[in-house]
Amino acid sequence: MKHMAHNGFKALTSAWVLALLATVAWSQSITWLGTLSSHYGHGSEALGVSADGSVVVGRATHSSRETRAFRWTAGGGMQDLGTLGGNLSEAYGVSADGSVVVGKAASTPSRVHAFRWTAGGGMQALDSPTVFGLTANGVSADGSLTVGNAFGYGQFVGFQWTAGDGMQILNLPHNGMVSGANGVSADGSVVVGSVLYSSWQARAFRWTAGGGMQDLGTLGGNSEAYGVSADGSTTVGYSYNSTGQLRAFRWTAGGGMQDLGTLGGGESKALSVSGDGSVVVGYSTYSDHPAHRAFRWTQATGMQDLNIAYASLLMPYWYLAQATAISPDGRYIVGVGYNAAAGRSEAFLLDTGFPRRGDVDRNGCVDDADLLAVLFAFGGQGYRNEDLNWDGTIDDADLLIVLFNFGSGC
Repeated sequence: MKHMAHNGFKALTSAWVLALLATVAWSQSITWLGTLSSHYGHGSEALGVSADGSVVVGRATHSSRETRAFRWTAGGGMQDLGTLGGNLSEAYGVSADGSVVVGKAASTPSRVHAFRWTAGGGMQALDSPTVFGLTANGVSADGSLTVGNAFGYGQFVGFQWTAGDGMQILNLPHNGMVSGANGVSADGSVVVGSVLYSSWQARAFRWTAGGGMQDLGTLGGNSEAYGVSADGSTTVGYSYNSTGQLRAFRWTAGGGMQDLGTLGGGESKALSVSGDGSVVVGYSTYSDHPAHRAFRWTQATGMQDLNIAYASLLMPYWYLAQATAISPDGRYIVGVGYNAAAGRSEAFLLDTGFPRRGDVDRNGCVDDADLLAVLFAFGGQGYRNEDLNWDGTIDDADLLIVLFNFGSGC
């Protein structure tokens, strides 16, 4: 403990001068990410975002009208990640630091593979002699574990993949026929998705190595899980209710499956959740308008239309249709909307401005309380709010984030 405290205060004193010079202004912005083609109407969709909002991944229309996986940065713009030799690729997930991208890509016009991409290694197909990866939907925070859908042993099944162990299927429960894995916790220990039973009922599941596939229940009809919090305790997705309407849900062990409602219409779907499980994003409809609108949900505010919450950032005829992913701290939201100036559906990055960088306790002010929170947790492992860069360890890097932003908002 003394060693930890000594290191923490050493970092504190060494960075103090820099911290006095650095503050971060309250900022909110919407960035349209463009597309891979200059042709009118060719669009893009953002499907994943790094922890600090600096890297966005998704799919966009290529000049040949084919779909390509992209990786976007502010400095480099939209990068085409290519294919495995075919005419299709899409990116669905990205590691916390933005260095690992996962998705699906074609090797021939009729064959699609799950892939894992890095700058050094390029696009790697995730296959094995007995299990054929179809799509990679999620990746752990450090990029080491990938989950998705595969075909193996005569069944369509969820899988997890690591460089050391290769591809391993997630064993189906009794009477399970088909499964798919859509999301994974930060440390890779919890996988979520859906399983189809012999009764032809689909159920959201939460999988762990020790417990197997846990049925998360339903709101009345079929259900599917899409996202999971950093520690695996909160799962989000959708379920049909007893009247056949699609509803976004948030599930916890203590509270079970909670219906998050809609924006007034008959449909909503939750697609992603913040690291601490408190912020959910997705899309919903209004009673008088069938088009999708992006939403953000918290316990305090309920379901909010992002187009209303951030109306001051939107130009005439712009709108945000779907929120597909959220950064672990809840600040950055990505998805797809309509960019009227370009005349197309286009990927967006919304910087909500909250929480401020370094604001551990989420009170809008980066101060002594945030410093102490990091110092008391210094040396700890695990993805939580004190782990400000979401690398799994609370260390000097997290302390410096607080110091560089000290006084912001106060």
